[in-house]
Amino acid sequence: MHAASKPDYTRLDLPEPPEHRPYVLVNMVMSVDGKIVVEGNEQGIGSKTDQRLMRELRVNVDMVMNGASTLRQSGASPRLGDETLEAVRIQQGKARFPISSVLTASGDLPLDRVFFTASDFDAVVFAAAGLPVERRSAIEETGRSVIELPADDPIPAMLWHMRHDFGARYLLVEGGAELNRALLECNGIDEYFMTLGPVLVGGRHGLGAIGGDEGWSRDELRQLELLAAVTNPATSEIYTRWRVHYPGKE
Repeated sequence: MHAASKPDYTRLDLPEPPEHRPYVLVNMVMSVDGKIVVEGNEQGIGSKTDQRLMRELRVNVDMVMNGASTLRQSGASPRLGDETLEAVRIQQGKARFPISSVLTASGDLPLDRVFFTASDFDAVVFAAAGLPVERRSAIEETGRSVIELPADDPIPAMLWHMRHDFGARYLLVEGGAELNRALLECNGIDEYFMTLGPVLVGGRHGLGAIGGDEGWSRDELRQLELLAAVTNPATSEIYTRWRVHYPGKE
């Protein structure tokens, strides 16, 4: 660990993705006591520098994904907010923005949000099997396509569609906790970026970064290999990057 203002995430040296899915990055911000939301969203945990790093990560990927709860609480957009970052993508032969995507079980989504109303980026909704017809129709009326996933193994199927139907070699997941858990359950996260914010949220039942009703057993723990850690004296944040290892896969 060394002192610096922030890492540079604009030009990550990422491995080649698997043939059947994108190479998956997760980016989260967390309080020192392990919480990822305050009063329903992440605002107040991370600084503007952390938000900048999130946008830098978007430079590297073909698709950005959020869970439905994150979309409802915080919105969802793949925009970079900086013409310099956009220029880096364009120089690399990428589109101006990544494709935006969301995963939903119910189809109960705020159709007035920028995810549905914007015309400057593409977006797709991945939906659980049995999505009500009226909700699917309402989503499609916004101009966004809907891909219904099979009841068996929906997450691997979603990743396959991303890779083969949308050409997504690299995926950035920006929340939330249940989506992170679902991806980890199928060995679907490759790197984990975590900003540790210098705050304490408190509370016995606050939301952590990985969802699920129960934790994994000792034999099932996902092991992390630290790739980088940078401290920011100005914000008292720590920016970490980890590689994820799975039981029985190494």
